[in-house]
Amino acid sequence: MFRKFAIAGVSGALIATAAFAGAKKDIVDTAVGAGSFETLVAAVQAAELVDTLKGEGPFTVFAPTDEAFAALPEGTVETLLKPENKDQLVAVLTYHVVPGKVMSGDLSDDMKAATVQGGDVTIDLDNGVMVNDASVVQADIETTNGVIHVIDKVILPSS
Repeated sequence: MFRKFAIAGVSGALIATAAFAGAKKDIVDTAVGAGSFETLVAAVQAAELVDTLKGEGPFTVFAPTDEAFAALPEGTVETLLKPENKDQLVAVLTYHVVPGKVMSGDLSDDMKAATVQGGDVTIDLDNGVMVNDASVVQADIETTNGVIHVIDKVILPSS
């Protein structure tokens, strides 16, 4: 069901740019401070992943904007946030996280990266930087425990 989502939205990344200036914070605090990742932060809280993403890391997070989550079919986010769907939410969120700090300069075309969820994401450099079918709209936002790359879609693990 989740493979069919088509999501777009990059305006939140433009707003986020100003929020990333200043002292470095961890991944969660950086996302909170940006103001364009409210849905992601709520999902991380519901999945009880805050302590993990505030941990030592390092982590690479492909962070969908609020607009990316809003582009999901109506009711999808609300359904995922229900306690009975926590395992599915954790799977979706951890598919957006790669262990280690992977900066844009470390990428190569068609490389595969293993996610915390257990699946792989594919990096494509042919038409800008893509992670699966999501475009990276802002890269290399360094945090104290890793790096955030802002993406314009919610990427989903295969079932």
